[in-house]
Amino acid sequence: MSEETIHPRFLRPRIVEALADSPVVLLHGPRQCGKTTLARLVGDEAGFAYFTFDDDVQRAAAQTDPIGYVADLPERAVLDEVQRVPELFTSLKAAVDTRRLPGRFILTGSANVLLVPKLADSLAGRMEILRLHPLSQAELGGKPCGFVSRLFASDFKAGPSGLRLGKTLAQRVVAGGFPAALARANERRSATWYRDYAETLIQRDIRDLARISAMDALPRLLTLAAGQTACLVNVSELAAPFQISRQTIREYLTILSRIFLVDELPSWHRNRMKRLVKTPKLHVGDTGLACALLGLNGNSLWGDRPLFGRLLETFVYQELRRLASWHEEAVAFSHFRDKDQVEVDVVLESEGLMAGVEVKAASTVTGDDFKGLRKLKDAVQNNFAAGVVLYDGESVAGFGDRLYAVPISRLWAGD
Repeated sequence: MSEETIHPRFLRPRIVEALADSPVVLLHGPRQCGKTTLARLVGDEAGFAYFTFDDDVQRAAAQTDPIGYVADLPERAVLDEVQRVPELFTSLKAAVDTRRLPGRFILTGSANVLLVPKLADSLAGRMEILRLHPLSQAELGGKPCGFVSRLFASDFKAGPSGLRLGKTLAQRVVAGGFPAALARANERRSATWYRDYAETLIQRDIRDLARISAMDALPRLLTLAAGQTACLVNVSELAAPFQISRQTIREYLTILSRIFLVDELPSWHRNRMKRLVKTPKLHVGDTGLACALLGLNGNSLWGDRPLFGRLLETFVYQELRRLASWHEEAVAFSHFRDKDQVEVDVVLESEGLMAGVEVKAASTVTGDDFKGLRKLKDAVQNNFAAGVVLYDGESVAGFGDRLYAVPISRLWAGD
C-alpha cells in the first residue's frame, strides 16, 4: 500500500498544475518526507520514466557524460535526488531550450538546490519550485484544511469550534510528520527512527554538499539547535560547547538548513520602525526529530511546560508552512519582535495582506495575549488581515477588530 493511499498529499494538484505550463518542476524537501512517492505517483499517471541518482550506476553515468545522459532520456522523466549530480543542470537547461515543452522533467531534491553553491544555473524561467514538507496534521486526518484562507479572510465565527487536546497535543508534537516514523509501533521506536535518520543524513548528504572539518560537531549542533527551537538565533551560545569558531558554527547552521533540518525564520521589519529586533528565529524542521534528539516522549514533554511551549510554537509554525505550501497564493513567513520584547510568533504575508499568529500552550486566553498582535496591527494598518492566538481550547472568541482566540485543533479540522 503506497503512502498516498494512506495519507493524501495536498500539494499534488499544484504539481499537476505546474507541469501544464512549466518545462521543469522541482519538488524539494527533506529526505523521507514523501517526495519520491509523490513524484512517481504524478509521473506514472502522465507517462514519465523514473531515474534515481541514489543509484550508483545512474549517478556515475550522469557525472561522466551529463550531455549524453540527458540526450538519452525519454521525453518525460522523473529525476530523483538531483542535488547529487549538480553537473546535470546545464545539460537540462540546454535540453529544455532546444525543445521547450511543458511538463518535460520532474526533479526531486533533498537539499535546497538553490542554496547549493555548485548549482549556479538555477534553470531560471524554466523551472517551478515546490516544497514538500513532512505530513501535516490535516493530511494525517485525510481532510483538507482552509485555515490559511480563513486567516487572510478574517473568517472566524465566535462559538464552539474545536476540542481541548491536553496531553494528546504533546503526543502530536512528539510524533512529528515523517511517514516512516509515524508507521512505527510506538514513541520509542519512532524516536529510534528519527535519531538514525539524523545520523544518516549528516553522514551521507552533508558529505555530498560540503567539506566539513569537524563532522562530529554536527550531530551535537543539531541537538543544541533542537533545544533552542523557537528562540532567536544565538551563534555564540551554539558555539560555546565547541572548540570551533563562531563563523564555522554559522556555516554549519547554513548547511543544516540546506537539507531542511533547521529553518531560520527572518524577522519582519520596516525601515520607519527603528525599534524592531532583526535577528531571525531558529526552528527545527520537524518537532518529532527535535523531541527524539532531546530524549522526550509525550509524558516528559507535557511535564516540561517551558520546553513544551517552545516546541508547540515550532509545531504550529511548521503546520502553517505545510498548509501554506498548497495555498493558491504564495505566503511569506517571518516573526515580529520589538526592543521591548513585544512579539508575534509567526507573521504571514500574502498579496499585500499581513496576518499574525501567536501560540499559547494553555487552555485560556486573556487580552494581554494580544499585545504583540495589536502592535503588528498598528504597524501595518490597512494591510492587516487578522490576528489569532492559537490556544488549547474549544471555542473561537473575538478580542477586538479582526483579533481572535482560536483552538489549535482548527489547524487540521476539515472545513
